[in-house]
Amino acid sequence: MAKAERRAEVEWQGTLIQGSGTIVSVGSGAIGNLPVTWASRTERSDGKTSPEELLAAAHASCFAMALSNGLAQAGTPAERLHVTATSTFEQVEGGFKVSTMALDVGGKVPGLDQAGFEKAAQAAGQGCPISNALRNNVAISVNAHLES
Repeated sequence: MAKAERRAEVEWQGTLIQGSGTIVSVGSGAIGNLPVTWASRTERSDGKTSPEELLAAAHASCFAMALSNGLAQAGTPAERLHVTATSTFEQVEGGFKVSTMALDVGGKVPGLDQAGFEKAAQAAGQGCPISNALRNNVAISVNAHLES
């Protein structure tokens, strides 16, 4: 596989607190014209997104792909996976940071028990590039539950 690069464009007007921005576009064209503000990061979203919300979306989708791949390679492909990622953005000494990422992973996987699903989910965390990018900087937790 060749090296893949992805691009996003953002415009910002004004100060951090009173200003606002727009995620103008991404290279794929899949999203664009998404409003972003400081308040959407720290208070309430009011229909605007935040870098932390986009990071959570990226992590959830990456983790789902890694888990799907691991399950298939083990001979127990998933019928369905559902991953919810919740990022925590907080003020810490010296500024702000994404401090935690909680992944809640559900799946319907014929032929696999709860213990096997949990083991597969833990392994997926090692194979997920977004997990690896966050590791040692963000506390990542995984709660995996098999659906019937």
